[in-house]
Amino acid sequence: MTVRRATHAGSWYTGDGEQLNQELQRWLDNVPDEVPEIEPPGESCSLPIKGARAIIAPHAGYSYSGANAAYAYKCVDIETIKRVFLLGPSHHAYLTKCALSQCTKYATPLGDIQVDTEMIEELKANGEWEVMSTQVDEDEHSLEMHLPYIYKIFENKIDQIKLVPILVGNLSGLDELYYGESLSDYLYKEENLFIISSDFCHWGHRFGYTYYTTHNSSKILNPRGPPPLGQPIWESIQKLDFDGMEAIAEATWREYRCYMKETKNTICGRHAIGVLLGSLRALYLSPEPDVPYPRLRFIKYDQSNKVHNPSDSSVSYASAYLWLP
Repeated sequence: MTVRRATHAGSWYTGDGEQLNQELQRWLDNVPDEVPEIEPPGESCSLPIKGARAIIAPHAGYSYSGANAAYAYKCVDIETIKRVFLLGPSHHAYLTKCALSQCTKYATPLGDIQVDTEMIEELKANGEWEVMSTQVDEDEHSLEMHLPYIYKIFENKIDQIKLVPILVGNLSGLDELYYGESLSDYLYKEENLFIISSDFCHWGHRFGYTYYTTHNSSKILNPRGPPPLGQPIWESIQKLDFDGMEAIAEATWREYRCYMKETKNTICGRHAIGVLLGSLRALYLSPEPDVPYPRLRFIKYDQSNKVHNPSDSSVSYASAYLWLP
C-alpha cells in the first residue's frame, strides 16, 4: 500500500484538518443556490446541477482560488457518483502522454481518499498510459489542490468513492483526441464525475506572456514600458479569458484548438481541457437532431490581481460545469 502524502498542506493550504474543513464549508456556503452563467451569458442556474458530469476548477493556493473553486464544487450532485476522474497538468515533470498514479490512497488533512486501482489497471490494459513515480505525484499540486474539496463534498459517503488521478502531459492535438476518446465511455456514465484542474491566463513577464488586445489589434507589451492607452491591461486579460471560455463552452474541440493556436493563452490545464473536449467529440461527433447537446457553462471568474502596469502580473481563475443529456 502506497499513500500519497499531502505534500502541499501547510503551505498552499492549511494542514489543520479542522480549520481546513471550516474554510471549505464557508466557501461552499457563500456560493448562492442560484448563480448566473457568465460565459456564454445566459440564465441563472440552480445548484447543484442534476446531470452534471464534469467540472472545471482552479488549483492555485486556497487564499487565491479557494473561493472560486467552491462554485464548481457546488455544482456537483453527489447522489449517483461512485468514482472521480481527476485530470490535471504536469508542472514539474515533462510528459508527452497521460500518466496514472501507482498510489493506493491519497492523503488529505481531512482523511484519505481511496484510489480506484482496478480502474487504473483497466485503463492501462486498453491504452497507452505512463505511470508516474510517487515523487512526481507528490511534487505536483494540480491534483492535490482538489483533494480536500473532493473529500469535503463526499464526506458523508467518502468510503463509497474512489479516485482515478490522471496527470496530463504536453499532448499534441491528436493525443488530446486519443485520450478523450479513451475516456469518453466513462464520462458518459452518471456514476462518474470528471474534474478538470486548470487555472486560466498567467499574465506577466515572469510567465513570459504579455499579450494585450483591443477591439482592433493585439500586441506584446514591453514589461518595462508605460501602461497602454485605452482599456486597462486587466480588462484585456479578462476579454482574452472570456474568449477562451466561450470557445470551451462551445464544447467543440476544434473551436478551442483554434483559439489556443491564435492567442497562445497560458491556460495551464489546456491539454486537460482538450481531453475533456475530445471526449465530447467522440460522444457527439454526429449529434442527432432530437438529442440535446452537452451544456458547458462558466459560472465564476476571478483574477489574482488587476494589472494596470506592464511590469505587474496576475493569474486568472474560472469555474464551470458540464451537463450531459
